[in-house]
Amino acid sequence: MSIVIGRGKNSRRAYGIDEIALVPGARTLDPSLADTSYSIGSIKREVPIIASAMDGVVDVRMAVLLSELGSMGVLNLEGIQTRYEDTNPILDKIASVGKSEFVSLMQALYSEPVKYELIELRIKEIKENGGIAAVSLTPLGAAKYGQIVAQAGADIVFIQATVVSTNHLSPDGIESLNLAQFCQEMPIPVVLGNCVTYEVSLELMKAGAAAILVGIGPGAACTSRGVLGVGVPQATAVADCAAARDDFHTETGKYVPIIADGGIVTGGDICKCIACGADAVMIGSPIARAKEAPGRGYHWGMATPSPVLPRGTRINVGTTGTIKDILIGPAKLDDGTHNLLGALKTSMGTLGAQTIKQMQQVEVVIAPSLLTEGKVYQKAQQLGMGK
Repeated sequence: MSIVIGRGKNSRRAYGIDEIALVPGARTLDPSLADTSYSIGSIKREVPIIASAMDGVVDVRMAVLLSELGSMGVLNLEGIQTRYEDTNPILDKIASVGKSEFVSLMQALYSEPVKYELIELRIKEIKENGGIAAVSLTPLGAAKYGQIVAQAGADIVFIQATVVSTNHLSPDGIESLNLAQFCQEMPIPVVLGNCVTYEVSLELMKAGAAAILVGIGPGAACTSRGVLGVGVPQATAVADCAAARDDFHTETGKYVPIIADGGIVTGGDICKCIACGADAVMIGSPIARAKEAPGRGYHWGMATPSPVLPRGTRINVGTTGTIKDILIGPAKLDDGTHNLLGALKTSMGTLGAQTIKQMQQVEVVIAPSLLTEGKVYQKAQQLGMGK
């Protein structure tokens, strides 16, 4: 339904994941029967949770641990892991600096050039330890480093920016990345994002994307929505892009997974994103809270160190448990941030969805009071959902 903003400007209502709820159907099933697996190209994972390509979230060790747990972690190839051979003193500086000095420190640290040899080294370190070498580049970085990523043996590459599209206008003398050509020439799956609309998702699929990242600005450390005023609430964005996936599949027979990226903190958030049409989710701050995370209890966005317009901040997320506690349990907290896979399986059982595809078909209702209704004591005592 069209809403009039003013003369000559109409709009529509969009919904965030906090505004919706999932409705149980006519059957239930034991959570152990829930199949949460998904695939991107030839890569199949049992846990539909991907760790974000952020320097406080994924390093070589975390990428290997996540692979062992049936998940996947994406390494930022334009972050500190490829600018510094020894990242420990760099991470210590980021964790210790005050709020007022943070942005300038990050800009200085990230001004160190990316080194080709470190790209190759990090990929090989992940592979040698039995992990899935999932890596991330910006479109500009893909043009510069794509060949070395393929030669080093990466398993999958994520091309990420605030907005990625096939129709990009560059200044004279600067050639933009041809996404279709890049996807065709790379010997590994190429995931493209981020986007929030049906039309752009469809164009990225036609360009050869192996999966689509959906989400602009909902991340815990991201400030793009405030800085740029750009974004679509995640429930609506995921549903729109999932519709493009389904239409593309009907037309071509090719299924391109949708990955909800950003704004996802609890198991309930994951369940609602999948119910809106996602095949998997990408999360940052929940993984940054793991003992094994490189961020020392801090989390910051990929665009935070921009030399001209930082779009992110550093947040203190603390350390609440091991990556195993957070991902597959057993949960040691009561707020939905531990045993994320268990939450998804239990929700699927409650909703009678045996597969991710069936979970995408459950009924969704608008429920702005879902997280507050009846929670007076939790809120007052800052327990459970009141934290």
